[in-house]
Amino acid sequence: MVALRRAVTLLAFLGILMIMLIPEKGNADNEVVYVVPIEETVEKGLYAFLNRAVSTAEENGASAIIFEMDTPGGAVDAAGKIGKLLAETELKTVSFVNNQALSAGAYISLNMDEIYMVPGAVMGSAAIIDQSGNTAGKKAESYWLSAMKSAANQSGRDPEIALAMADESVDLPEYGAPKGKLLTLTSEQAEQAGYSEGTVSSLDELLDTLGYSGAEIRSLDESFAEKIARFITHPVVVPILLSVGSLGLVLELYSPGFGIPGSMGLAALLLFFYGHMVAGLAGYESIVLFLVGLGLIILEFFLPGGIAGAIGLVSVVGSLFLATDNVVHTAVSILIAIGISILVSILMIKVFGKKMKFFRKIILSDSTSTEKGYISNKTRAELIGLEGYALTALRPAGTAVLEDERIDVVSEGGFIQKGARLRVVKAEGSRIVVREMLDMEKKADQ
Repeated sequence: MVALRRAVTLLAFLGILMIMLIPEKGNADNEVVYVVPIEETVEKGLYAFLNRAVSTAEENGASAIIFEMDTPGGAVDAAGKIGKLLAETELKTVSFVNNQALSAGAYISLNMDEIYMVPGAVMGSAAIIDQSGNTAGKKAESYWLSAMKSAANQSGRDPEIALAMADESVDLPEYGAPKGKLLTLTSEQAEQAGYSEGTVSSLDELLDTLGYSGAEIRSLDESFAEKIARFITHPVVVPILLSVGSLGLVLELYSPGFGIPGSMGLAALLLFFYGHMVAGLAGYESIVLFLVGLGLIILEFFLPGGIAGAIGLVSVVGSLFLATDNVVHTAVSILIAIGISILVSILMIKVFGKKMKFFRKIILSDSTSTEKGYISNKTRAELIGLEGYALTALRPAGTAVLEDERIDVVSEGGFIQKGARLRVVKAEGSRIVVREMLDMEKKADQ
């Protein structure tokens, strides 16, 4: 009996030992995998969300982060920061291209450890273009080509293929990208070229392929604040916000008190700063500088000299540059906002200037008409027909006496001697026209 008990104990011990010696697979129940979406346009606000996602995964001891990609690309500077973030984390990063990873999306994927694609997905077409849709300058192109090549080398992929995605002068006809055409890889081509570790039909299949089918899957989505930040920091939205802000403040000059235009202007500018703060681009110092500048501009209405207004304007513009990391884009956005504000100001002055309270105070719109009581020269119409004599000779101007009143007069054109009898025939303001009575009698006799 004792021998049987020992035999059972030995078998149990051996069984446990064998189980412990079985290689541990990646689908252990205690593993955690985060799934993070990268969707729509890549902009500066996206970095804040992905930075939070990576930090959260690291703090919770995650085994991997799967980034579900579906993006047409976006800002190069934003993609650069995101690529650096993903390359530096010690966590395993996987790009799951669920539809497309173009332009900046392709670069972000190249900075991850592994890439998987669904059937029909595409990756590539990563030429750098400006906001007008034109190819960017040589300096920007050189930076982008170097970045694409470096990302490919870092992940152990063929750098020539990465260059073909961004430079149409690279000739790769075997992948459907002859010279003059940017390379865009399908899921089959990417797997063939070593740019994809495999093609999977769904996230579940990807998890099973990676060995995480039994892991705890945690989805991490953008917060409301991060969604607002992504929208506000979009390259198209920034100039619109600045234009609405400046336009609202300009229109407020035409309104009594502080009303809707001013509120909209301030709201647009505060949204600008809020979005850039959430995106990690601006700090409280930019808002403080903006408020100080705005206060100085308001103070200019009560102080002479223009110094306070000039300092305030410089402070406001400086705060906008301080809140962003792209000086060129910010400068263009500010110029657009200033242009729109000037155009609207001219329109308001020309069309509505007389109706607006603000401009009624600074623009003289009244006229000095007789109907309104303004008389520059009194018309002596009552003198017409009166008789008198020339106090001085009229050559043709001189002085006459009419009913004991000395008046400067002018003859109709001829010379009239001193003492001659006169009669007033016309009164035009201060010009009193007289005629010698002898001439009048002669004309009557004829």
